[in-house]
Amino acid sequence: MGEEISNKQVILSNYVKTSVKESDLSLRTSKIQLKIPSGCDGAVLVKNLYLSIDPFILVLMKNQELDLPSFTLDSPIYGFGVSKVLDSSHPNFKTGELVWGFTGWEEYNLIKDPDQLFKVQDKDLPLSYFIGILEVMRCTNLRLKINVFRVIILGMPGMTAYVGFFKFCSPKKGETVYVSAASGAVGQLVGQFAKIAGCYVVGSAGSKEKSAFALMKVDLLKIKFRYFPDGIDIYFDNVGGKMLEAVLNSMRLNGRVALCGMISQYNSLEQPEGVHNLINALVKQVHMEGFFTSDHYHLYPKFLEMVVPLIKEEKITYVEDIAEGIESAPGALFGLYSGRNVGKLLVVVRE
Repeated sequence: MGEEISNKQVILSNYVKTSVKESDLSLRTSKIQLKIPSGCDGAVLVKNLYLSIDPFILVLMKNQELDLPSFTLDSPIYGFGVSKVLDSSHPNFKTGELVWGFTGWEEYNLIKDPDQLFKVQDKDLPLSYFIGILEVMRCTNLRLKINVFRVIILGMPGMTAYVGFFKFCSPKKGETVYVSAASGAVGQLVGQFAKIAGCYVVGSAGSKEKSAFALMKVDLLKIKFRYFPDGIDIYFDNVGGKMLEAVLNSMRLNGRVALCGMISQYNSLEQPEGVHNLINALVKQVHMEGFFTSDHYHLYPKFLEMVVPLIKEEKITYVEDIAEGIESAPGALFGLYSGRNVGKLLVVVRE
C-alpha cells in the first residue's frame, strides 16, 4: 500500500435546471493512496497541475435526455487537464511523465482508462497551452466517448479557431471580419488569425475593459455595426441568439458565418432563442455552417505547422485567465457563464 493523503475534489451537488450557481458545486476532501491498487491493471495515478474551464461543462451538469452522459451527483466532475504521472500500471505511461487529457476535478486522480491521456511532447511550451491553444483530443474507441468528445471539442481553442476560420470562413486579404466573444479562449485566436490573413477585424466582448485587456488588436463592437459601413464578409460566431440575428442584418453578399459556439444559449437549452431574420441569409446568399473540430482532425498537423512557430516567435499572444487552487474552480466556472473571464480560463492546481 502507498502513502495515504488528502485529496480535495470538486463535487456536483445539484443538477442545473436553468442557470448555473456556485452552490451547484461543492468541495470535498477524501483520502487516496499514492499507489495503484492491486488488480487495477492498465491504470494511471496522476497529480493534476492544471484544469481547463470549458463551456461544455454546463451541458453535462444538466440531467437531460441528450446523446451524452451527465455528471453523477455527489461525484467529482471532470474535464481536460495537465497532470504528472505518480504511478502507472499501463505500458504506455511511466512515473514522472507529464500528460494531458481527461481527468477529474481533484488534486489526485486514479484514471482507469488512460486511452484518454496523451504525453506532453514539446516541453519548450507552457504546460497550460496543452489544454488551450494546442489542445486537440483524439478518441476513436467507444461510441459513447465519441459523442462526448463531439461536444467537448468546441472547447479546444487553438484547433477550433484554426478550423473554423481558415476552413469554413475561407478568408481573403482585405475582407472584413467580426468575432463575437473576442476576448475568450477561441475568439482571441480568431482575431489574431484574421490579422495575420490581412483582414480588417473587429471583435466584441462583455465589456470595454475586457476587450481592451485582451491584447488582441481589436476594437469593442457597440450595439450598431458602425465599424462596418460596407458590411461584414465573415462572422465567427461564439455567442448565437440575438447577436447572430443582429449580424445577419449587416452581412455582405456571399458572406460566411462559422457557427462555433452558442454561449448565450447554454443556460436556456430548454427554451433557446430563435433567429427571426434568416431571410437575410437567403437574399445575401450567406454560407452559414456549424462544425465539430473532431471531424477535421486531419488538419491538426497543418495547424501545428502554422501555430507553433508563431508562438515561439511571439507573433501570437495567447491570454490565459488563471484561478489559483482547486478551491477556486467552482467560482471560476460560474464566472465563465457570467462573462468574467478574459482569455482561456483555467485553474492551476499545483505548479
